[in-house]
Amino acid sequence: MRKDEPFSSLTGKLLIAIGTLVLVVSSVFWFFLIKYQEKELLKSFVRYGTSFTDNVKKSTRYGMLTSESLIIQQTIEAVASTEGVMRVRIYNCTGRIAHSSLKEERGATLPLTAPACAACHAGQRPAAAQKWFISKGDGGFRVLNVVQPVYNEPACYVSSCHVHPRNKRVLGFVEANFSLELMDMAIEQQSFAISAYVLVFLGVLSVVLCTILWKLVSTPVHMLAEGMRKVAAGDLDHKVIINTKDEMGELAQSFNAMTEDLSRAKGELLDWGRMLERRVAEKTDMIKRTQAHLIQSEKLASLGRLAAGVAHEINNPLTGIVTFGHLLYRKFPEGSEEKEDVKLIIEQAERCSNIIKGLLGFARGASPEKTDADINVLLKGSLDIIGHKADFFNIKIVVDLADKLPPVKAGGAQLQQVFLNMVLNAADAMAGEGTLRIATRRTAEGDQEWVEIDFADSGHGISEEDLPKIFEPFFTTKPVGKGTGLGLAISYGIIEDHGGNIKVKSEVGKGTTFTIRLPISPEHDAQR
Repeated sequence: MRKDEPFSSLTGKLLIAIGTLVLVVSSVFWFFLIKYQEKELLKSFVRYGTSFTDNVKKSTRYGMLTSESLIIQQTIEAVASTEGVMRVRIYNCTGRIAHSSLKEERGATLPLTAPACAACHAGQRPAAAQKWFISKGDGGFRVLNVVQPVYNEPACYVSSCHVHPRNKRVLGFVEANFSLELMDMAIEQQSFAISAYVLVFLGVLSVVLCTILWKLVSTPVHMLAEGMRKVAAGDLDHKVIINTKDEMGELAQSFNAMTEDLSRAKGELLDWGRMLERRVAEKTDMIKRTQAHLIQSEKLASLGRLAAGVAHEINNPLTGIVTFGHLLYRKFPEGSEEKEDVKLIIEQAERCSNIIKGLLGFARGASPEKTDADINVLLKGSLDIIGHKADFFNIKIVVDLADKLPPVKAGGAQLQQVFLNMVLNAADAMAGEGTLRIATRRTAEGDQEWVEIDFADSGHGISEEDLPKIFEPFFTTKPVGKGTGLGLAISYGIIEDHGGNIKVKSEVGKGTTFTIRLPISPEHDAQR
């Protein structure tokens, strides 16, 4: 490790990468935690405000039925003296203020542009108008305004002392204004406290990470590098002592074994000459293969740990999120903001679940049991699955399947997964409108016969610079949030596992054609 360039070392790069990741994740967590707390506090205030206005309606009901304005005014002034309540007032559907805790407002008329009036006069029914909103107070703090309609009850339109017609649903509104100064101060204090906790957490985590990386990575690598320099200088008796049962320990043992072999080879130098050079070359080649094997083993082990960890730690919580998300989705009324928020949560959770499943399938790479499969039957089954999807309502699907197509040796479920992926990718490329042509045929090349399947869409096509990368994992040309970049990579792996291949032709603005080629079942060839 070069001490004059600490950030070019392996430890430095790991520290930068992990530190950046932790900082980003902590910042995102801090932000959403603050927003969540603010949202929950606001919900509590809204529930309190709604309950308060309901109590105002109940407290003034008798005065309204008996038309005793003095009782109503005294009641409003009494409830308005509650801590945190800035104003309580009652006005009719035209905005005229009949009663208010601020006496100077009585008799005034609210403008149509007022937040409490805007919803009704914008074309909404009074019952559907927004029942609460946030405004800015004179003291710089926020104000919660809660508005509740006063409905026309039978006692109002059957009494001889009232003139309200039976068909008039809403007689007026009760509005209460609450100061959110305490909530804003609480949010500010919580933000400061959480920020301090996050900074302390980052500091402790940084120290722990530095210690772990120094002991497990930097020190062993430095010892190996120093040992290599001494061996290169001719000190073949130097030993690298790393007493760990991991790849670093194995590498140190291989290094020590190499130095022992080199030491013996040096002792034989006077007698063996050229044989010594050949043996050194053989040993060096063996070390390179051993190092390559260790690197590959580490990659596979890391991928296995990642897959197991993802499946265990993420898949189950995601299933719970989706399940309870659907339950919440049914509880909220159509068109509500909450219903849209829950819908977004479900979509994003399902997208994460699909990414996890694709990643595990891609990493696992297990081959299913293969039997004789009819390509035409699998294609028809795939088309039946997507037949009623809204994405295909404006897509014309032209199917041209060859008669008496010979079977292929394949896992039917995996091939159907590939076909579905091709059809869904075509629908995305055409933005839900266009023509998709699916054709099968039998071809021959040399002594081998094949079944070919074409998926030709009239979509936007793929650019020349993106064409070589479309089968790479996590590469996608779809918009953010639309695709994971695993579909084509998984499909390519499945077709290769079946002894076939996928070719693609595309022209920007005209469309793309994917051609899948699969070998005909050997048993079918033998019967001929």
